[in-house]
Amino acid sequence: MTVHFIGAGPGAADLITVRGLRLLASAPVCLYAGSLVPSALLEECPPGCRKVDTARLTLDEIIALVAAAHAEDLDVARLHSGDPSVFSAVAEQMRRLDALNIPYDVVPGVPAFAAAAASLARELTVPGVAQTVILTRTAERATAMPAGEDLATLSASRSTMVLHLAVQRIDAVVADLLPSYGPDCPVAVVAYASRPDEVILRGTLSDIAAQVKEADIRRTAVIVVGRALTAAQFPDSHLYSADRCRS
Repeated sequence: MTVHFIGAGPGAADLITVRGLRLLASAPVCLYAGSLVPSALLEECPPGCRKVDTARLTLDEIIALVAAAHAEDLDVARLHSGDPSVFSAVAEQMRRLDALNIPYDVVPGVPAFAAAAASLARELTVPGVAQTVILTRTAERATAMPAGEDLATLSASRSTMVLHLAVQRIDAVVADLLPSYGPDCPVAVVAYASRPDEVILRGTLSDIAAQVKEADIRRTAVIVVGRALTAAQFPDSHLYSADRCRS
């Protein structure tokens, strides 16, 4: 018996990996993260699969379901949105499974920031402009941020920054980023990336808050900040340079 933590991707059902889909199609138990997981994926579960929406369950209740499946020697497909490595709450689940000696593995998925970059048709690491991407969030109604990971501190590098779970605090986000990035810094907000109802807003720190409010975007969105979003004049990458030694 194995618990498979599977990244279901950002929203489009066909952005799950082949490995993830194969495991999902053979698992007799599927625990999925509510509406964040596309319903079309649940149709890939095998006949008779025990499917449970965990959106309203506590951690203890989720682990109890896994332990019950373990007692029956039934594999579990644990579907999380995006990629399990980022803001997925799998760490505490793994800790509990370790304590119970229940085996598990992890199947990566397409993260929301990658889907957003694809929708924007932009590379987040542009030569000579930005070579670092910061993935972060804000702390309102969530676990407190560790010391030194506040937006004012992180923004000092002026790297490309992607904020999850922060669109509801767009005014505060803008206020924190303005001193380092400046009012003319490009910003994009992508809601429901890769889904049919995807919404894309493009602007700057001076106007993005008004756009978010006008569009009434309140959840399931990432905020992307940085000069890479609009960079046009930049050196070609050394990767394909004629001067690069290829011997």
